[in-house]
Amino acid sequence: MSTGESQQRQHDLLRLTSMRMPYGKYKGRVLADLPGHYLGWFAREGFPTGELGRLLALLYEIDHNDLRGLLHPVRQSGDVR
Repeated sequence: MSTGESQQRQHDLLRLTSMRMPYGKYKGRVLADLPGHYLGWFAREGFPTGELGRLLALLYEIDHNDLRGLLHPVRQSGDVR
């Protein structure tokens, strides 16, 4: 993995713990706190375009594979480095 890819992945994890859902039933909730069933709905119906959709898809994979624990150190430190 290149340095650029590694930095992007770190940035994505940080965004999952800081970015808030901009609309819908869970508007205002931090993406990392969205429930699995809501992420599953997006997986079935289609993720939004852009950064939000990319991050929701990533979070869906994290949740689906029971890896939400990966986000705990990010939350605690506020940074992934």
